[in-house]
Amino acid sequence: MRNRGRELRECVPVRVRDRAAAADRPAVLDFIEASNRGRLDHLIPLRIGRMAASPFSFFRGAAGLMAADLAAGPVSGLDAQLCGDAHAANFGFYGTSRGKIVMDINDFDETVRGPWEWDLERLAASLVLAGREGDADADNCLDAARDAVQSYRATIAELAEQPFLSSWTALADESALGQASADALLDDFREAAKKARKNTSAKVARKWTEHLEGHETGIVKRKFVPDPPILTTVDAAVTDAVIDGLTAYVGTLRESRRLLISRYSLSDIAFRVVGTGSVGLHSYLALLHGNGDEALVLQLKQATPSTLTPYLPPVPTRHEGERIVQGARAVQAETDILLGWTTLRVNGRELPFIVRQFRNLKGGIDPSALDADHLDDYGRLAGALLARAHARSVDPRLLAGYLEDGEALDEAVARFAVRYADRTEADHAELVAAVKDGRLTAATD
Repeated sequence: MRNRGRELRECVPVRVRDRAAAADRPAVLDFIEASNRGRLDHLIPLRIGRMAASPFSFFRGAAGLMAADLAAGPVSGLDAQLCGDAHAANFGFYGTSRGKIVMDINDFDETVRGPWEWDLERLAASLVLAGREGDADADNCLDAARDAVQSYRATIAELAEQPFLSSWTALADESALGQASADALLDDFREAAKKARKNTSAKVARKWTEHLEGHETGIVKRKFVPDPPILTTVDAAVTDAVIDGLTAYVGTLRESRRLLISRYSLSDIAFRVVGTGSVGLHSYLALLHGNGDEALVLQLKQATPSTLTPYLPPVPTRHEGERIVQGARAVQAETDILLGWTTLRVNGRELPFIVRQFRNLKGGIDPSALDADHLDDYGRLAGALLARAHARSVDPRLLAGYLEDGEALDEAVARFAVRYADRTEADHAELVAAVKDGRLTAATD
């Protein structure tokens, strides 16, 4: 197994990871126009505004543009289940079914099977951009990118020696800090985890909903309080579509979880804008009530084809929501027990969606807000988590063989990351110029 990895390294040396962006990449404004197709027109200016906020924000909404650049270069020949958008802010906290806080990759809209190195290179470039946004100097940014790659390699090497059952669930809690030599993040980790523990459906119900007046059944029911443009009411047709979609969604859960979700009753539905790359897609919150005053908030988020798909061999996809759910289940050490998929008929169109808990102890560490000397620690943590994620879908012994004695990879990817951050800053500047001269309209929240 290791020998096969070594043979692939002979064919595609690690030094080739140090390269330039594709010469025939899409023009920035053409890419943005194409990525806006099919979105809700009235929310496109908000998406433009969020992407224009900073180069790091632009990067977060431009996974497809980077895929075009990465696809122009050679690949190792080893495929993993990719996050597809493994930037530094897509690693975060969430709660397990037993209320334990874990940290892992937490966004799979772009997940697809592809070259493992694409995720690693996107992570490295994002660390440079996050560091620059936080006023880290060039050395700090370069160190963070380099350390992420080194940590990825070291973790793969360790996982390749472990029993399969141990490597499958490794690095799922605070112990990951020590294993990734990221102990300097301990205070940041614990503070973020403390905040995440308060991020629950009950908190959403307290802050975003009100009791229905005159309700006389003895059951506590609530409704969302609109907060435009982020949280808005929906009409009866959408309500009916969501109800039908939730009914179908139940069948995508494991049998025991179908029994669990069937105990809840629906109180209200609202539209909520989310993310940067996802702005303009359909996204709904479903407020359910359970035992007594228990609240459960589910998110139904439109699933579109991965922006990496045009740059990879075609693979039939039955349902884009199923693709995302199965990708998350393949990669995460533990997944949301209520994660599933469905289809909604909205405005005469059949649209795929994922369904998940909206606030199940979610949180994270903002890499752009870290002290400059903690950025490399965050890079090591994220690199280790990414390695563990990849090791669930590609044998770590294969990767370990390819990465053996691969210190040159650390430098190659780090140098690429700096140059790609420069490229992204130029792309962002082009977007900002288009907003300033009126070619694009931008809005703020």
